[in-house]
Amino acid sequence: MKQVKADYQKQMEQVIQDIQDSKPSLLLHACCAPCSSYVLEYLSKYFDITIYYYNPNIFPSEEYGRRLKELEDFLQRFSPAIENKIKLVQAEYNPEDFYTATNVREEPELQTEEERGERCRRCYLLRLKVSYKYACEHKFDYFTTTLSISPHKDALKINTIGKELEEKGCTKFLPSDFKKKNGYLRSLQLSREYGLYRQDYCGCAYSKANNNKSSCKM
Repeated sequence: MKQVKADYQKQMEQVIQDIQDSKPSLLLHACCAPCSSYVLEYLSKYFDITIYYYNPNIFPSEEYGRRLKELEDFLQRFSPAIENKIKLVQAEYNPEDFYTATNVREEPELQTEEERGERCRRCYLLRLKVSYKYACEHKFDYFTTTLSISPHKDALKINTIGKELEEKGCTKFLPSDFKKKNGYLRSLQLSREYGLYRQDYCGCAYSKANNNKSSCKM
């Protein structure tokens, strides 16, 4: 039988409906300002949000710093972030975490994969595991990630990892597919409105190289 794809947007809406009388804490893993924009606009009414910037995959270090600075500046200008007192936590930047977790050096075939493949799944897993650990240690009610807003990211893999981590028992995963309901389009609008830097590759050295190869073929 053909597997019916889960409606993660509907699942998130149900969670939001269930918490109407409260404003639980949410640790939101974020990769950049553009991907955070719509997500913050959407969720800040319902959750007390702390952004967790953990992205050891980003290459080179100058790019990591640029994306972090853009996010910091955006939060100081974005009304939903200001009004809802959204906080930002910067995790340690150690690129070796990414190479170890993905095993791309020992499995070189992963280096040339297009996005949404096994390299990306392992990268999702790394970032969500570390985010989950931080959420548990700091007693957050929920955790999730902005990653699903991108049409290049696999929402099924992201949500499957999140639910498996939730089963460990110390915090809940907020299911999401933020690209739905025109979420991705809204992030483009907000990026234009605030003049945000939108990178042309996901983050790692391999996504950058593969994107450059694709661009040469156009």
